Amino acid sequence: MTQPATSAVGGAQKVVAALLAQIENGTLRPGDQMPTIAALAQEYGVNKNTASKAVVSLKAKGVLSGPAGGNTWVRVSPPHKRRRNTRYHAEKSAVRLPECERSVAGVSEADSGIPLQDLDEDRADYAVIEAPREIREALALPPGTRVLRRTYTRRHAQKAGAGRSVSYLPYDLVSGNPDLLDPTREPWPGGTMHQLYTIGVELDRIVDRVTAGMPTPEEMRVFDIPPGVPLIRIRKVSYSTEGKPVEVTEIPLPADRIELIYTTQLERWS
Repeated sequence: MTQPATSAVGGAQKVVAALLAQIENGTLRPGDQMPTIAALAQEYGVNKNTASKAVVSLKAKGVLSGPAGGNTWVRVSPPHKRRRNTRYHAEKSAVRLPECERSVAGVSEADSGIPLQDLDEDRADYAVIEAPREIREALALPPGTRVLRRTYTRRHAQKAGAGRSVSYLPYDLVSGNPDLLDPTREPWPGGTMHQLYTIGVELDRIVDRVTAGMPTPEEMRVFDIPPGVPLIRIRKVSYSTEGKPVEVTEIPLPADRIELIYTTQLERWS
């Protein structure tokens, strides 16, 4: 009774080994669409269920990507990122520099080492909305207050998983400078700290609250997260020198591609 199951496992392993060999020798390249389950079953002399198990196994290993029941392709490996809290010091130190110096590179590019011009996608979507409850509370705003929601999407290569963050700024605060409401001015040289500087706001501190959990199906699709990989969620709250929260940013980071580095400079005794 166990022989068919053993054969099925062996057949799936045979398909996995064959596909891995093709990926390693370059016959199948990142982004290439895979044959259908039926075509794989015919090519390797196994049934469709066995071929499907092989594909599911390779998706779990992060080798293949694609939704269940849809097209499958060789996964485009995500860039490894290192996120340091010292990034905020670098951003603030650049605020009052000339634009030619501020525009050389941003802290986000420093995370991955990929220049903006090399990205396959770099999009900013703006919308003025009523603040969701949790954002309203984080910004200490009364009910019904509007915020500027900015959604940033970046993708380093075609068919690669996206990186995405969502920023919220009080609309009454930023509306004093119409340029801050214009997504065509992105990427803004110097980032958010310089944008706030144009309306007279200096940041005093930034609090990153880090949690983790499993991604939603939509997040798995957008970010190209293999099954079983958790999502690290950072809620970044920026405070002005007056002690007021002026920006909230939600930053989801798949755990298979991120390293969080926090350096704490301690005061010396002498």
